Amino acid sequence: MNEVAIIEKLRKLAARGPRVTLGIGDDCAIFRPRAGQDLLFKIDPMMEDVHFRRDQPPAIIGQRALARNLSDIAAMGGDPHFCLISLAVPRELGENWIFAFYRGLLALARRTGTALAGGHLAHSEKIHCDVTVCGSVPRGKALLRSGARPGDILYVSGRLGKPWDRPIQPRLALGKSLRGRATSCIDLSDGLSLDLHRVCVASSVAAEVERVPVVRGATIERALHAGEDYELLFTLRPNARPPRASIRIGTIVRGRPGAVFLQGQPLAARGYDHFRSAMDENQEGARR
Repeated sequence: MNEVAIIEKLRKLAARGPRVTLGIGDDCAIFRPRAGQDLLFKIDPMMEDVHFRRDQPPAIIGQRALARNLSDIAAMGGDPHFCLISLAVPRELGENWIFAFYRGLLALARRTGTALAGGHLAHSEKIHCDVTVCGSVPRGKALLRSGARPGDILYVSGRLGKPWDRPIQPRLALGKSLRGRATSCIDLSDGLSLDLHRVCVASSVAAEVERVPVVRGATIERALHAGEDYELLFTLRPNARPPRASIRIGTIVRGRPGAVFLQGQPLAARGYDHFRSAMDENQEGARR
């Protein structure tokens, strides 16, 4: 099967979204937004030996490729509409690997109402995937990182320290329920210590973490710093009722913007950073 035949088969598998007026088959997709919407756009890569290994099931790799982006849409309180997928794979993997990848991705796309509107196929020495997702929120209602205030309560949507190779469940319904309620929100992709630091920097506040809910079998270090949890971290005013199943972990406090404390002790922002140098890691290791 050649590239044209693969794309045609994918076109038949992909369901067109209600506002995608033109999908796979032309030079561009066409999306017609409603009045009163702010559009959300997110792009995230998935690279072999960085985000996954080749021996993982391709359906899980495909699911995670889309889910990572949907988690960011959730963190903004948005509804996803469509995605664009650019996939490059080694020739030896063949069409079976490609279709298994898309089966995993499209299963999640159907569950979340995310249309596959187009993309690109190519070959490369390693597997590389770029996913772009478009979503929307009612105008002016997007959740931001910058609204936390002293006295706000910190919550997470689930326990932390999850295995990095499992399917991801983006918290889209929770994100929508937080519109007009949460003062700030972020998805936990790079580790609690780093992502909470980012919220505090954006909001010009500090944070006191009182407890860290850890999944069974994980360490506190993994829950704090490893990332790949894709839960939502959000803040609510003290008198606000938290969503069901959310877990209180601490409080926003006055202090140096970006400072985070765990049970009164400074907590370094040591989450995952693609560009962290070996010198930084050695210095951090010497401090531990």
